[in-house]
Amino acid sequence: MSATTFMAREIAEIPAAAEAVLTAGEAARIGAALSARTFPFVVVCGRGSSGHAGVHLRYLIETRLALPVSAAAPSVVTGYARPPQVAGALFIVVSQSGRSPDLVAATEAARAGGALTLALVNDPDSPAARASDLVLPILAGPERAVAATKTVTNSAIAGAALVAAWAGDRALDQGLAALPERLNRARALDWSAWSADLAGAPAAFVTGRGHGLGPLREIALKLAETLRLPALGYSAAELRHGPRASVSAATPVLALRQADPLAEGVDDLVRDLTGDGLRVHACGGPLGTLPWLGDGHPACDPVAMLVPAYRAIEAEARRRGLDPDKPVGLTKVTETL
Repeated sequence: MSATTFMAREIAEIPAAAEAVLTAGEAARIGAALSARTFPFVVVCGRGSSGHAGVHLRYLIETRLALPVSAAAPSVVTGYARPPQVAGALFIVVSQSGRSPDLVAATEAARAGGALTLALVNDPDSPAARASDLVLPILAGPERAVAATKTVTNSAIAGAALVAAWAGDRALDQGLAALPERLNRARALDWSAWSADLAGAPAAFVTGRGHGLGPLREIALKLAETLRLPALGYSAAELRHGPRASVSAATPVLALRQADPLAEGVDDLVRDLTGDGLRVHACGGPLGTLPWLGDGHPACDPVAMLVPAYRAIEAEARRRGLDPDKPVGLTKVTETL
């Protein structure tokens, strides 16, 4: 294993990658074009880390544009051969490589069914891009580690810039303008208290709400693929239901909290879990225990929180003698039907 992993290098490149996609202006151009059209609903299609960026995009579209957003199930097309009726809708495929056959097939079916199709991809010449009416390159640059990092943050940032222009949301636009500098500062945040607490844990939980849901699920995925640790990401509301019964003193909880109307619910959960003697590491707000930058834009902060989480996971993988660049059984491009 290299002394400096590709994963570490690519985490370090996140601020510059963010600056690149925002400066390019393509997200703003496409968003402005979308504002001249009407859509009955939006469908977002993606798997794994790209799917988590899609969840972040879903919250932005629903909160800024009041459009209902559905998550596509590609197997409905590839396995059941029943393309959904999407005439007039906007279909957005999010994919690092743009090469998974099921995502490409779902995009082709949506376009054939009368949807306007948009690809958020790192490879603008990929099959998913060629299958789409519009292409928004995320401009993350080459990513060699199997565990995606800068392509995830740039997918989320490109989607947010798209919505900012589409909805005419100046506050979101300003939050995005400040994000590269905040991402750079986030690189210095040390979350090793959380990652060290994972030693010996049979499982881990990550929680938050709203704009934090996609990022928290992404962190749970990184724990699973990089540390081989079963990890579950739930909204703070969902965790209070059945999953709460499986949280114990042996299963650390990471809580992400952005300053928006859902913050109180995250605070209440952190307070209750801590009061029950459970191991909770919180980022943001008055109950925060992990280093943080202070409140920025609430849709941007959960993306910035990925940086210290990624850094802590990469360092913990090396400490355990694991190679974060090549997790067992995984490849960079996952092709599924």
